[in-house]
Amino acid sequence: MAMDFLTIFILLSSVILICILSQTLNSKHQKSGKLPPGPYPIPIVGNILKLGQKPHLSLAKLSKTYGPLMYLKIGYLETVVVSSPEIAKDILQKYDHVFSSRSVPGAAMVDEHHKHSMVWLPAENQWRKLRRICKEQMFSMSRLDGSWDLRQEKLQKLFEYVSQCCVNGQAVNIGEAAFITSLNLISATIFSVELSEFNSDSSHEFKDVFWGVMKCIGSPNFADYFPVLKYVDPQGIVRQNKFYFGKLFAIFDGIIDQRLKSRGTQKKNDLLEALLDLNQKPDPELSRDDIKHLLMDLFVAGVDTTTGTVEWAMTELLRNSNKLLKARNELKDVVGVNGLIEESDISRLSYLQGVVKETFRFHPVVPFLVPHKANADIEINGYVVPKNAQILVNVWATGRDSNTWSSPNSFMPERFLNHKIDFRGQDFELIPFGAGRRICPGLPLASRMVHLMLATLICNFEWKLDEGLNQEEIDMSEKFGLSLQKAIPLKAFPIKL
Repeated sequence: MAMDFLTIFILLSSVILICILSQTLNSKHQKSGKLPPGPYPIPIVGNILKLGQKPHLSLAKLSKTYGPLMYLKIGYLETVVVSSPEIAKDILQKYDHVFSSRSVPGAAMVDEHHKHSMVWLPAENQWRKLRRICKEQMFSMSRLDGSWDLRQEKLQKLFEYVSQCCVNGQAVNIGEAAFITSLNLISATIFSVELSEFNSDSSHEFKDVFWGVMKCIGSPNFADYFPVLKYVDPQGIVRQNKFYFGKLFAIFDGIIDQRLKSRGTQKKNDLLEALLDLNQKPDPELSRDDIKHLLMDLFVAGVDTTTGTVEWAMTELLRNSNKLLKARNELKDVVGVNGLIEESDISRLSYLQGVVKETFRFHPVVPFLVPHKANADIEINGYVVPKNAQILVNVWATGRDSNTWSSPNSFMPERFLNHKIDFRGQDFELIPFGAGRRICPGLPLASRMVHLMLATLICNFEWKLDEGLNQEEIDMSEKFGLSLQKAIPLKAFPIKL
């Protein structure tokens, strides 16, 4: 963008003032009860200036003043921010039926994505059908166990790539290596083909597109806060996302067309084949558009979040060499030197599990989860959460809360060794994948991949930073979108053990 968020706001304020005042005078919406506390909204714009460049940080700070259930008016969008495990449990479990819908940003409406997407559809028949298909065809225990050889193959390629970097004295871009491994695993599972290779330009292009989608959908957008700007798209966010969608849909269309031509002679045992079977029925269960938008969900969400978690975990381990050593020693005891981890080993790697959980706590890749929406007025903790309000569960703030965690600003995998807290949606102190009926369906695969990639990188290699760079000097800055990624990629030199 040529102009920053505040500059655009100033330039458009006069136009917004006239339009919003007109809508305000005609508004008949009345609150039926006491709203949660929150900062006083400025006329017209509300609390929009409170968001800042990193809303997860800004809203976490505000919650310390106004409490764990906080109300903001962001333009015309009513927003309730949740910053405690107890209230998160009320929202995502106790009153799940009220909060199971989505607050859909304009960027997710590109090409009517929200009408086909498992992420954005309301929790009704089409959504249930897509969830069932994904579980049966990709994420069930039997399917995951049956596709272990694919993951083993991708881990072997990751190992070989890092080993070659050792020989060449070449630094490894950890995030990129994790991205290519995740991308190829998912593409092999869905299409039976790999979409990228190490040291290829295609990986950069895919990574840019996936991050572009997450940034467009997650970044503050004036058009979401002021409906009169919907068709103006002042920040160009919808236009950008349309470009990214077009690139991915062109790839999917090419693969689908090629598969349709070859189906008569060669049938594959992958997700695309199962989806096309449903599409080719006399009474199709899925349209071609349904398939393409589902593929968008699986690739963008699955690859981006897994990559981010692995990169943050390795960043923290390189900043804490004693913890890296503990993880490596445990792996040597269980797996052996120069061994590739088996999925059955994960249950015996308690410290590695602690590293992953601590990464989910300290660096949740989706800091607000995917926004929920209230389907009705409902009372929570003595306050009314109004109908149609956007609900943001700030899991980043929950993970840094000293009322929940001791030494919350320190990376301490040890905290999980004597506690049975898990991340599968039952312990609301740690819900990086969400909870309730909208919990991420890809959790079982993501969990396996994160543990496996980390184990491969830790067990077989020592890691050295650039000459002259101390571990305390590793850049920890973030870039914000729907997901939270490292702003400066982590690069380190591997040394074969």
